[in-house]
Amino acid sequence: MSPVADDRSPLLYLVHRIPFPPNKGDKVRSFNILRQLARRHRVFLGTFVDHPDDAAHVGRLAEWCEESHVVRLDPRLARVLSLRGLLGGEALSLPYYRDAGLRQWVADVVAREGIRQAVAFSGPMAQYLDVPGLDRRIIDFCDLDSAKWTQYAPDHRWPMSWLYRREGAKLLAFERQAAAAGDASLFVTEAEAQLFRQAAPEVAGRVGVMQNGVDADYFSPDHTFDSPFPPGGPVLLFTGAMDYWPNIDAVVWFAGELLPKVRQQFPDARFWIVGMNPAPAVQALAAEGVVVTGTVPDVRPYLAHADVVVTPLRIARGIQNKVLEAMAMAQPVVISSASATGLEASPGEDCEIAHSGDEFVSLIVGLLADVILRRNMGQAARKRVVTRYSWGAHLSALEKLLAAPSEPTAQPRPKAS
Repeated sequence: MSPVADDRSPLLYLVHRIPFPPNKGDKVRSFNILRQLARRHRVFLGTFVDHPDDAAHVGRLAEWCEESHVVRLDPRLARVLSLRGLLGGEALSLPYYRDAGLRQWVADVVAREGIRQAVAFSGPMAQYLDVPGLDRRIIDFCDLDSAKWTQYAPDHRWPMSWLYRREGAKLLAFERQAAAAGDASLFVTEAEAQLFRQAAPEVAGRVGVMQNGVDADYFSPDHTFDSPFPPGGPVLLFTGAMDYWPNIDAVVWFAGELLPKVRQQFPDARFWIVGMNPAPAVQALAAEGVVVTGTVPDVRPYLAHADVVVTPLRIARGIQNKVLEAMAMAQPVVISSASATGLEASPGEDCEIAHSGDEFVSLIVGLLADVILRRNMGQAARKRVVTRYSWGAHLSALEKLLAAPSEPTAQPRPKAS
């Protein structure tokens, strides 16, 4: 019996962090893109593993990938090596994700498999697209990382403030070059896309939006979970990777300034911080009424049994997956205005959006005082997510871009040194 022919076209997919398991924001997006691409393409994946726990999942990539080239990345060593960017006059993010073996594999697999289409997830991975043979190059920037680094600067002292401003400027220069050499650039929200159009007007016509989504079957209130919380007062929950600076800043601010004000009305309120790799500043928050869990096998039990989910991000870019997941679980969410950018929701109905610390406290207190309000808002949040945030609907835009004819690019492909 002859084997069944596979008429899917080959495609190169480059991701800065292994897209499985989808247990943090960027990996949720990159995994869903991978799953979508694998339906129509034979995917050849080039990626990095930067955490020991992720190394155990490399074998699972075969479920979606024809072939994978996985590079082990030691974050501490990579940070040291990235300082080469200071000598080369480039963004430090580029040498951080630079690997000669991956570069050679990209050139070899494109030639060997006759690959004509490529998707790079995150700006730094675009440095691997300068190989002959590719006719279609799509860059999913997700967020405008250069703006993120610039935004970090005011909250840090010199020399870090200088380094962050430098990174923002140098990375923007690369992002513009990569976008000019590519066929399309994607961002999570229209606000991020418009920010890049303003910063790079020469490529404005090739900049688009592909929003985040959520798996509303997986994150569903229909699932039953035992409560992970011991008996006690109401639970305020934050979820996310706790080695990520905006998340660190958010929980430190919330625990130090907002939680004491909530406790003036609800003295037994508890704050749970659930997420992998808690930084020392996060671990230091653990005290009476503040719990830092570290990695958990499944975040859904925590979401299901929390009273209010909080997202007090002061530094945020794009739609937060953590917000969509909580809403999909029919939970009331109080969101900072920074982390609500691009979210299609009705404040006061689907969620609460706070524009200041005092407003954040007031909205939390109002929800804690009214169980019916919490229930109704959670149900409305679930409905909003199901109707507006399907991964399939959003990712269909990517297939349309891959199928579109290529246009001459304005600049040479960005080179990796």
